[in-house]
Amino acid sequence: MKEIRKINDSGWVRWTAMVMVAFTMMAAYYVNDIMAPLQGMLEGELGWSSSEFGMFTGAYSFLNVFLLMLIWGGLILDRFGIRFTGGLAVFLMVVGTLAEYIAITQYGHTSATFMGYKLDVFMASAGYSVFGVGAEVAGITTSKIIAKWFAGKELALAMGVQVALARIGSQVAYAVAIPVASRWNLDTPLLIGSVLLLAGVFTFIVFALMDRKLDTQVKTQGDSADDKFSFSDVVAVVRNPGFWLIALLCVLFYSCVFPFQKFATTLMITKYGVSESLAGAFAGLPALGALFLTPVFGGLVDKKGKAASIMIFGAGMLIFVHFLYALPFLHASWVAIGLMIVLGIAFALVPSAMWPSVAKIFPVKQLGTAYALIFFIQNIGLWGIPVLIGGVLEKYCIVGQTVKDGVTTNVYDYTLPMCVFTGIAVLALFVALLLKLADKKYGYRLEEANI
Repeated sequence: MKEIRKINDSGWVRWTAMVMVAFTMMAAYYVNDIMAPLQGMLEGELGWSSSEFGMFTGAYSFLNVFLLMLIWGGLILDRFGIRFTGGLAVFLMVVGTLAEYIAITQYGHTSATFMGYKLDVFMASAGYSVFGVGAEVAGITTSKIIAKWFAGKELALAMGVQVALARIGSQVAYAVAIPVASRWNLDTPLLIGSVLLLAGVFTFIVFALMDRKLDTQVKTQGDSADDKFSFSDVVAVVRNPGFWLIALLCVLFYSCVFPFQKFATTLMITKYGVSESLAGAFAGLPALGALFLTPVFGGLVDKKGKAASIMIFGAGMLIFVHFLYALPFLHASWVAIGLMIVLGIAFALVPSAMWPSVAKIFPVKQLGTAYALIFFIQNIGLWGIPVLIGGVLEKYCIVGQTVKDGVTTNVYDYTLPMCVFTGIAVLALFVALLLKLADKKYGYRLEEANI
């Protein structure tokens, strides 16, 4: 039989498909981060406490952790495919974002409670939790999409570019949240996110049509895009030592980045004297670094390899950043900004090496389950660390209050929280070293080039 040229054999077609999916993820990252710079305004205008803000931030991962939604999402992905799972994920993100918006606009100035929580806090947290299920399932679906469309091609580069494009959403969120909310209303940045997500629905539909054509070509040629999934594959994934090391590195690394960013705006303002209008933009610098550097590092991994070594180096950079942030006598704004830039480099280094490594450790039929379980463990950290940091701030770190335009907000000492982040970074380095040893022992080929 004459071999049929598949649409993903065309460079511009497969990259167009990747951009379609990346736009949806860019909208998701925008919504995910848009409320983080607004902590002070939420406390001042809606009367939220730091622990309530920590609860809201941690709610992103609540359903993923306690109802195992990510694991179910991975099983659905391997069982029913990327088009069905991706569509379901986008729907959940839209519903969750709308629930957040309603909570803030309709109940943000009421004294109503539900189950002992302020109604606006509870409803916003519930919406964010539903959004978190959709966003995380969309994340594992996107990883499998790229593994499918770029198999044997520019895999790490494609993953790097996808992450970079998605990080644009994060950077825009941190940059515009406070100026937009100050110019219009507290809910306006979130309203913009809802519109972006609806546009993301459209781009994913376009991608789904392209992916259906690819599957048709694969079947016509007599190949199999995916081996048939069975539940025994779940056992195979968890029995693989590489899974546990990648999963632990993932949760430790991202616990040092995403939860830190949620509180970084207030840190910039209170400790380093950065103005409110710029603090959010500086807190978003890691996303900006990932935007430019992740594709570069991904291309290097494709051509040169050294993924395990890169993860070790990135974890070491985390220790450097958070240790210096923890030093109480450093107050210069240029130090804070410089450390954010270094964090951005680490934020590009580790994911550019980590996510393609998963595709080396597991066969295609297990990728959805493997990514889902890794993301599930990651979400334990994304839920627990913000709750922990919010509680620590409220109980041990309030050192005063400020009043601006009649609104009172707390002033925090971030030394203890940054010590917590430093300890997590040290654990990440230890796990990265173990992963390199496991690569030599089990032959994962993480240090080899992808192409």
